[in-house]
Amino acid sequence: MATRGSVKPFVNFNAKHDAEVLRKAMKGIGTDEDAILMLLAARSNAQRQEIKAAYKKAFGKDLVKDLRSELGGKLEDLIVALMFPSTIYDAHELHKAIKGVGTEDQVLIEILASRTCDEMKDIAKAYKKEYGSKLEKDIMGDTSGHYQRLLLILAQGNKEEGVDESRVEKDAKELFAAGEEKFGTDEDKFINILGNRSAEHLRRVFDAYKKIAGCDIEESIKDECTGNLEALLLAVVKCAKSVPGYFAESVRESMRRAGTDDETLIRIMVSRSERDMLDVRAMYKKKYGESLYSTIQEDTEGDYQKALLYLCGGND
Repeated sequence: MATRGSVKPFVNFNAKHDAEVLRKAMKGIGTDEDAILMLLAARSNAQRQEIKAAYKKAFGKDLVKDLRSELGGKLEDLIVALMFPSTIYDAHELHKAIKGVGTEDQVLIEILASRTCDEMKDIAKAYKKEYGSKLEKDIMGDTSGHYQRLLLILAQGNKEEGVDESRVEKDAKELFAAGEEKFGTDEDKFINILGNRSAEHLRRVFDAYKKIAGCDIEESIKDECTGNLEALLLAVVKCAKSVPGYFAESVRESMRRAGTDDETLIRIMVSRSERDMLDVRAMYKKKYGESLYSTIQEDTEGDYQKALLYLCGGND
């Protein structure tokens, strides 16, 4: 994993000691939430898995079950999310999004647009192992049309690598011809190019597109497409340009609507904490002129806020 995360492995790590601290925090009357969140937010995901095993060995109990019964509300949701191995967490979020009441398209879009090919392949494997069904099959059962087709392409994690110089200009022209230039949009062209090319290649295509069309590809997508397909295409474009930039925008939206979208906030803070949180923070500051840390402070409260700030890792 990239070392652009805010959460790093704890240096003098001792799983048995941590298990004992957690047990003490949960035993008896009242729960020491502070001790729990300070410890778990300061350990890497791999270390949390070791703590889980040490806890089971020492006390014969399931740490996650104990955490669930001792904690409540948003803090519980956040801490339980931290305890999943990261690939299984993504699989779990996808499964919940597909199998819940109504499809949570926002979750499908966010995960499928932003994960690398290798991550996507691992997620598909974990999904099959955890839920006994194939991710692609479940996506097919729950979505339709061009939106479904692009989700399935992304779910396979088979994007091309590098830049194909001979195709940059051609791709840009095809996108222009498929959208701005004709009456009615040729969605298949957008899906094939945006779904299959590498991020490096697409960044070059977008520059060429701007020269031909006189506007950003995002503008064209907003004009040409609607609904979930529009949202997915825009997410793919933003992630090709900058994954941390995409998450800076998403995390901003999660807090800046009327009422915080805590599910999204938790998912982003947990899933980016060891991947690229430092870059998300930098992009956030650049885009919005304030730190992510200060927005979290304004928008959340209590132990939940404290845990989120630990994952954020610092004030810029």
